[in-house]
Amino acid sequence: MWLFRLARLLLHLLAGVMKAAFLFPLVTSARRIDLIRTWSLRLLAILKIKLDIKGSPPEISAGNILFVANHISWLDIYLFDAVRPVRFVSKAEVRGWPVIGWLAVKVGTIFIERARRHDTARANQAVHDALKAGDCVAVFPEGTTSDGSRLRPFHASLLQPAIDSGARLWPAAIRYLNQDSSPSVASAYIDEMSFADSLFRILKTPQLVAEITYLEPLPAQGRSRRELAALAENAIASWLNLAAPCRKPGKPACPPDAPQ
Repeated sequence: MWLFRLARLLLHLLAGVMKAAFLFPLVTSARRIDLIRTWSLRLLAILKIKLDIKGSPPEISAGNILFVANHISWLDIYLFDAVRPVRFVSKAEVRGWPVIGWLAVKVGTIFIERARRHDTARANQAVHDALKAGDCVAVFPEGTTSDGSRLRPFHASLLQPAIDSGARLWPAAIRYLNQDSSPSVASAYIDEMSFADSLFRILKTPQLVAEITYLEPLPAQGRSRRELAALAENAIASWLNLAAPCRKPGKPACPPDAPQ
């Protein structure tokens, strides 16, 4: 069964490459968004992932929004794109992934080399320019993935473009569930797992539920990036029933006497 799903997936990836190569240069931005959304919905269907959308997502035409979300899997990207396609900030390694990396480039992904501290400034400028142009951008400010059982502190520096561009900061909470609504780790892309290992584990899972919840947007103006990071962390942690990540004493989201 999983071999059949793999064959369908490969054909779907090929269709995506053809559309990105030959259709994207010819169509309007609105049509491109529609193509990405339709392709992402089909991808989830092939992988037997049921998408459960909660909250009030933005209209397809909405722009100048910086989404922030917890990060569990490479699938997180396609959850967003199946609702309202956005541009992502992603680690530079993704650019080298076969097919997926090429498609990421074609849909306007902004890559960041996390090992180079000063690359954050360049990536933030690209995000700022995208937001000012009316795009929607999504970041995963934990900086890495988890199995969904915890939330790491958000890197506040990645939220600065929302303040500088006058964008709305829109938290979104992601979780993956089994058919009986219990938490699932089948989609978690963690530790030393390779992309191939992650993909095959998903293909061999009979059914997954991917839940994405759009929480209340946060006005960025008049707040520091650390305040925004703490507010977004608390909103996502509260919805997922997780403990809010603790920061150093004296910084938001961490009580002064918190153990270190």
